[in-house]
Formats: sequence, structure tokens, C-alpha cells
Amino acid sequence: MFSNKTVNILIPIISVVLGLLSGAIIMVAFGYNPVAGYAALWNGAFGDAYFLGETLRQVTPYILSGLAVAFALRTGLLNIGVEGQVFVGWIASVWVGISFELPMIIHLPLAVLAAALAGAFWGFIPGILKAKLGVHEVIVTIMMNYIALYISNSLVRNVLTDGSDQTDKVAKSASLASDWLAGMTYFSRLHWGLLIALAMAFVMWFVLNKTTRGFELRAVGFNQNASNYAGMSVGKNVVLAMVISGAFAGLAGAMEGLGTFEYMSVKSGFTNIGFDGIAVALLGANTAFGVVLAAFLFGTLKIGALNMPTEAGVPTELVEIVIALIIFFVASSYMIRWIILRFKREGK
Repeated sequence: MFSNKTVNILIPIISVVLGLLSGAIIMVAFGYNPVAGYAALWNGAFGDAYFLGETLRQVTPYILSGLAVAFALRTGLLNIGVEGQVFVGWIASVWVGISFELPMIIHLPLAVLAAALAGAFWGFIPGILKAKLGVHEVIVTIMMNYIALYISNSLVRNVLTDGSDQTDKVAKSASLASDWLAGMTYFSRLHWGLLIALAMAFVMWFVLNKTTRGFELRAVGFNQNASNYAGMSVGKNVVLAMVISGAFAGLAGAMEGLGTFEYMSVKSGFTNIGFDGIAVALLGANTAFGVVLAAFLFGTLKIGALNMPTEAGVPTELVEIVIALIIFFVASSYMIRWIILRFKREGK
């Protein structure tokens, strides 16, 4: 009745449906109209060209942060440091964007590359510690989130400005913003970074599924002992996986620094782009295509939620509950899988 591939596709779909249904029940329990609430969410995400542009703009960094987490998970690693890698990618892209006067054909790629390299370096540190000393990457990456946050704030105040809490805007030649896209979407902040994010999803798919190195990375993720016995360098692949994961995350920072905001400011806390990327990767089953779809869902929920208090009187916190429930059901996928497989046996 159901193939294993079908089961893997059904699990995140059922998780989303269960999350939305649970959210509707919670709305009813607290005296809100779930139909009006979800209608307001839909209108807030797709009601007009501006909201559609903002939704796609929010999807962009989610794709890249989701790819960062998914790539690490596919190679047997848990990169909790995506948030910090986003920060260093953001500050690096802005630094290049405000420090040089170059033609766009050079300046923009250079700023984007700087973000990727900064994120890659921030991923290299826990990777080399894991490979050489056996230090668990979760501990190191969590701590490095805070290091990235405070270093970025210090650089903004003491290096990129004279004590200000916000840098200048990046040069036009280093900006991902587009007057054409803004005009098409009623002056939303949609930018060309969406194309970069989609291209990176293809890169992840190609590397993991169509290259020898990708096979090695996946093999190490499945079984390090067997990979080592087969002659693969486990340590080298661990470092490489964290570097590539960090590069994806650094690019997510560039999307904010060169596209959405075009500057870097002092942050009092985390952006949650990296942490939300964990949920995006889980919902997307750690596949490139799945991550794109999951990022689209999360972008829709995040932007659409902003319209719920004004149009339906539903607090935005309920959307956070819905997202949490979706993650819960994804994490409990073994229960959904058991139910599906039971139907499969009964259908024979």
C-alpha cells in the first residue's frame, strides 16, 4: 500500500497537518476563531504582492540555515552553531560591503564569498576539535554562538564604526536588493538572495548524491568505523562536513547583511535564523528539496503570524505553539510511521 519512500514523504505532511489541527484546538480552547486565525495568517503571507515578497524574503535565510543543519545531519553531525555562523557571515559580508569601492560584478560576489568563508571558518573550529580531540560538536557549537554574537557586537562598535550601534549601509555594488523586485512587490524587501538560496539547495543535492566526496561524507555519517575500515579518512570528512555546513550558514547571514537590512547592528540576542534552521531541516527530512519546502512553510507561518493580531485578534505566540507542535510531531515520527505501516500491513 505504501512504499518506504511514500512513508518518508507522508510523515512531515502528517506532522504539519497535526500541528495545524492542534493549533486550531488551542485557539478554540482560548476563545479564538481558528478559521479567522488561519485566514488572517494566509492573508498576512499571500494577501497581496507586498506580503508575498516579505514571505519569500523570510524563506531565503531559512533555506540556507536549514541546508546548514541538514548537511551536517546527513554526515552524522549535529551543528547547533548555525546561529553563530550566521552572525559571522553577516558581519563579514557587511564588512566587505562597506570597505571597498569596486564594480558590482566583483564587489557583490566578493561580499557573498566573504560570508561563506567566515561561516566555513566558524564551522572548521568545532570540526577540527571533533576530528582531532573527540570534543563533541554540540558543546563547542553552542558555546561558539555566544562568542560570535559578542565578537560581532564588538566589531560593529569598535572597528566598523566609531562607537555606533549600527554600520553604514553596504555599497550599492555589494547589495542584493533590487528596485525591480521591490517595485513588483509593492516595495517589500525581497532580494536576489532567493536565487542564491535555491542554487545552494541544488549544490547540496548534487554534492551529496552525485559526487564521490558526497558518498564518503554520507558513509561517515552512517558508520564511522565501517568508513574507516574501507579506507576513508573519518577525521578529514568530519572537518569538511562542518566547513560546508558553516558555509551555508554564513551565506544565510549574507542574505540579511546584503539583502534584507544592508547593514549590521549591535544585537541584544540571537536572530533565531540558525535555531529555526534546525526545525526546517527536521521537517524537510534533511533533504535539499525537503528543506526548501519546509523553509517556505516556516516563512509563511512567521510572516503570516504578524497579521493575526490585527485581523483576527489572535496573538502571534499561537503560531510559535503551532511550529513547536509541528516539530514535536516530526520528532515523534516513529509513532506516525508505526501507524502508517500498520495501515500498510492491513491493506495487504
